[in-house]
Amino acid sequence: MDPQKALSVRLPPGRTVSSEDGTPLLWLSDDPAPFGLWSRLLAEHPRSGLWPLLLDGLRSEPDRPWESRELYPEWISSPSDHDPEALLARWWKEHACGEEADPGADRLSVTAPYGASWPGRAPAAQVEEDPGESAAECAEILVENGVGSRLGLVPAASGAEAVAASGWAGPLNYDNDTAVFAAVVSDWERRFGARVLGMGFGTLTLSIAAPPADTEAALRVAAEHFAFCPDNIWQNTSPGRLEVYAEQLVGCPVWRFWWD
Repeated sequence: MDPQKALSVRLPPGRTVSSEDGTPLLWLSDDPAPFGLWSRLLAEHPRSGLWPLLLDGLRSEPDRPWESRELYPEWISSPSDHDPEALLARWWKEHACGEEADPGADRLSVTAPYGASWPGRAPAAQVEEDPGESAAECAEILVENGVGSRLGLVPAASGAEAVAASGWAGPLNYDNDTAVFAAVVSDWERRFGARVLGMGFGTLTLSIAAPPADTEAALRVAAEHFAFCPDNIWQNTSPGRLEVYAEQLVGCPVWRFWWD
């Protein structure tokens, strides 16, 4: 893989990352992404077909998963094979109820006011800001104030497609076919102007051009987040309740997910 041939932007030193069978998956920079480069590469995506990503490793083992042979394209189907609504509804039932036929009050309080009932997807937002401009702004803030993310380039038609094409397996403890998560991200690209900014060992970061504007809208979006990544509520929200998590989403231009 030689991404430089498809780009007018000069890339820093880097290397191709391949699967176990030698299939090229992505290009990875040797050093942290310089300020401004992600945005320029996003602007070239329509011509180059290369989606830029900010890639992080584990804090204690920064080479994982990008240089540790922990990318698994053979596990991953196509995002277009999956129905986002059906996925979210199934995940909601699994996470809200578990294996209990009659979940107790403590468990259902996490997903109040919905309890065990999947409320359906949130209505599509009116996307007024250009999603690409929003993504570029958010990405450069992350580069300037982040932890030294490296730059990745994946041949893909969109950020959601890049999540699957890279072989990334961040949500492995929930499903080893990352395409199911990419299918939901693709749906968010359409409904909220989401764009994929980057991934870590078990994290996914998106920019959002049309975040929920009030608590009512945020609660519906929070329900989708709980279905998609329950650890955001169970482990990263205090107290771990949907209503508390929803407050954080009002007007927030970045969604970050972490799977244990």
